[in-house]
Amino acid sequence: MRYHHLFDGEDGETRWSDVAVALQERSFAPPAKAIETSQTRAATGMLFLRLRAGWDEPIHPTPVAQTLICLRGCVRVTASDGSTREIGPGDVWLMEDKAGAGHRTHVISDQDFECVIVQHE
Repeated sequence: MRYHHLFDGEDGETRWSDVAVALQERSFAPPAKAIETSQTRAATGMLFLRLRAGWDEPIHPTPVAQTLICLRGCVRVTASDGSTREIGPGDVWLMEDKAGAGHRTHVISDQDFECVIVQHE
């Protein structure tokens, strides 16, 4: 497993990286057998979000550190350094670009983009 990570570079530009999820066998739901899980990340809230087909926004930073899990549709996200990622169904995107130049999001699918967002602060 992996996720897309968007973060602020030291120069103020927003950049992408790929992060591999480390899994370890643990007792997660006793008495069930141990299963592979990642470390827990604290969350403060969860919401559902819809961007209508064709939606396009100007560049902006994320308001809080948050993880987006795409359910439907596809967006192209452009970091301020010019690199892009397409986020589609099943993709996970960790947004931590709170202080830099930010990112631009454009719905590129014919259908609305729908996701779950888990906020971390």
